[in-house]
Parts: sequence; structure tokens; C-alpha cells
Amino acid sequence: MFKISKTFSFDMAHLLDGHDGKCQNLHGHTYTLEVELSAELIEHGPKKSMVADYGDIKATVNRLILQDLDHAFLYDKNSPRESAIAELLIELQSKVYALETRTTAEEIARFIYRKLKTQSDLPISAVRLWETPSSFCEYKES
Repeated sequence: MFKISKTFSFDMAHLLDGHDGKCQNLHGHTYTLEVELSAELIEHGPKKSMVADYGDIKATVNRLILQDLDHAFLYDKNSPRESAIAELLIELQSKVYALETRTTAEEIARFIYRKLKTQSDLPISAVRLWETPSSFCEYKES
């Protein structure tokens, strides 16, 4: 079994409504996303001896994740406060993206993992999401 990964960087804003610290305020991060794939090598065809083509990984992550999240306001659609901010931003023609959960690093990592796992044919084994250079979350399912 082989493991490969590809790393991406993107910028996004959010807040944590009800948080007891400074993250209750609107703020942004430059996120680093690492997508890990785990599989045996492809045996035939143009991708022979690869787990996956890095170009294919890049195209898939760009299409399914970064196109929506990069330079967006990510918000919890169940939060009236966050939804009100999103509505204002939409009026101002700014990019927003809604989740069904709080926008913690943990929930964002799980969202990304599940979206890639269910909407691509890549053998995703884990997602690591750095919110700061020294803080990251890893999500994988057994």
C-alpha cells in the first residue's frame, strides 16, 4: 500500500458564533490543505505505477473544494448571526459558502474529506487542514 499527498493553499473568512474567545469575530486564515491518498499502484494504462496522477488530484480538489471555498466567507447556515452576515455579503456581491455545521477546522476538514470521498474517484485516506502554521486538524474514516 502506498500513500501520496498533495498540498494546497487558500484564503477564507469565517467566525464562530457563540465562541468564548476572539474567534467569535469575523476573521480570515490562509489555510493549508493536505489531501492524502492511499492505494496500491495502478497496474495498467497511462497512470501505470501511480497511486494517482498529481495533476488529476489538483484538478479534482480545485473543482470540488477550492473553487467554492477560496476567498469566500464560510458560514454555519444554522446560525442566524452568521446567516445575516452572509446575506449582507451576497447583497454586496461577495462570495459566500454555507455549511450545515460550525466552521471549525475540525468540521471543515470533515466536510472536505467527505466531499472528496463521495464526489471523486480518488482513493482519499485523510485530509489535514492547517488553520495557522502551527495548528492543524486531521480527519479520516476507518
